[in-house]
Amino acid sequence: MIGPHLLNLVPHAILDQSDFVSNFVLGIIAFSLGANFTVKNFRAVGSSVVWISVLEAGFAWLIVTLIMIVYFLLRHMPIHPAFVLGAAASATAPAATVMVVREYQARGVLTDMLLRVVAIDDAWCLIFSALAITFATALHTGVINIGVMGTALMEIFASIALGILCGFGLHVISRIIKNKDELLIVMLGYILFLVGLSVVLHLSSLLTCMAAGILVSNVNKNSSLFFGTLRDVDSVLFLSFFVLVGASLELGIIPQIGLIGLLYIFFRVIGKFIGVKLGSMISRADAKIGNYLAWGLVPQAGVALGVALAAKTLYPVYGVLIFTTITATTVVYELIGPVCAKYGLKKAGEI
Repeated sequence: MIGPHLLNLVPHAILDQSDFVSNFVLGIIAFSLGANFTVKNFRAVGSSVVWISVLEAGFAWLIVTLIMIVYFLLRHMPIHPAFVLGAAASATAPAATVMVVREYQARGVLTDMLLRVVAIDDAWCLIFSALAITFATALHTGVINIGVMGTALMEIFASIALGILCGFGLHVISRIIKNKDELLIVMLGYILFLVGLSVVLHLSSLLTCMAAGILVSNVNKNSSLFFGTLRDVDSVLFLSFFVLVGASLELGIIPQIGLIGLLYIFFRVIGKFIGVKLGSMISRADAKIGNYLAWGLVPQAGVALGVALAAKTLYPVYGVLIFTTITATTVVYELIGPVCAKYGLKKAGEI
């Protein structure tokens, strides 16, 4: 409503300078995701959550990518946007599902597994997106060879290494922090530093921040205080991020994405269901998990929108198509997602 296409309260001049806020907030999201990758957590939940989360995210990525490649080939368009759309499809919006669980006071094996899977789902999306964007960029520039792909993989590993190194630095600095207010200032400043350093070095800021979060969560005894401090202020920052995303929506292109949007919505969900079913069978999880868990993975928002913003910046022509497709379908997912989550929990008898 307030964007340049309707009321113009937020004109293009502001949106063109909004990368700072977007990158900063995505850095906070990525850092916070690191809290879910502790050795203690993985020992507690066993192999089921790993198998299910990897396969449901992976199948959504694979199926959407293949469908989009076919779509773009039939339309005689470049296929590199297909890889980015596929990677974005792997993400889930944990907030919507968590709120449904809270509202209906759901309890049981399905609820426990659902909360664990959505907690680490977006982390897989960050990894898949780093690979997909790197490969798509190689396709886009027309330079594809072993050297280029080797360089791309090196960038991914370098991002993770930088995050680990900087995460250890944050762990050391935290020893001289005296109170929570100081911790908040240091945390926000450090994440901003990580994002800026990644941009300057042409590395993935999302992977760098996530790796730093993983290091802190596993090494620092007071890591829960780190992530709890961020949660005290992240709602305001997320609000800024989502307002900018909404204001950036290209309304004029929405009619052009009718079919691609429907394909994205349908096959992303199909991928989630196949992945959950296969992961449950491999890990021998409870039957309720295999039958109903995927219903809670329908919502999509934050990290997928971050991938869309990155694509919009990287690809001047087709980046707008990627961004608008993901943004428009996110509205649909966030409307039907909570209803689907409720349905799955109800069928499992855990409401």
